[in-house]
Amino acid sequence: MDLFNTIIDQNKNLLPYDGEVYYYGLIYTNEEANKLFDLLINEIDWKNDESMMYGKLIVTKRKVAWYGDTPFEYTYSNRIKIALPWTSVLLDIKNKVEQISGKTFNSCLLNLYHDGSEGMAWHSDGEKDLKKHGSIASLSFGAARKFMFKHKNSGNKIAVLLEPGSLLIMQGTTQDFWLHRLPPTVLVKNIRINLTFRTIEK
Repeated sequence: MDLFNTIIDQNKNLLPYDGEVYYYGLIYTNEEANKLFDLLINEIDWKNDESMMYGKLIVTKRKVAWYGDTPFEYTYSNRIKIALPWTSVLLDIKNKVEQISGKTFNSCLLNLYHDGSEGMAWHSDGEKDLKKHGSIASLSFGAARKFMFKHKNSGNKIAVLLEPGSLLIMQGTTQDFWLHRLPPTVLVKNIRINLTFRTIEK
């Protein structure tokens, strides 16, 4: 199923079964999205991501940052991150996402992909600290990139183009039954910033 060049109803579930994904499209104008992109590039405390694989520390080109209501500890890829306090820009974005979606979030994991050669392999956001079946709001700035879902059992795939200033929300049992990825591509030469607002439960 390919959703490119399709007008998407924000109330329509993009997944055919076993989960809920809603694409809201653009929630910022191009001018607003470009301004926020510049602010995020310069104001966020970006660090190269790290993961432990087979006892070896891997440092990626992709950069990440972790912010939240409190200094939450968040563990993924066998590495612990401590949340930084919200910046005013992130709080403004969070408030807009919450107003539009009707959901609330207490943290945000940010990713910076320098170009299309950097992506994310198939995975689910099933870390133990995340609220079970809670919502994850994904907001994109910079380069438009294809985002994909794959059902863990059937292998059914869904693709959606995430444009700058657009919002996508995953919720319900999506992480139980579906994997998602950001596939690499030689066609994209520019930076993409992705904000994923989450709810941590301790």
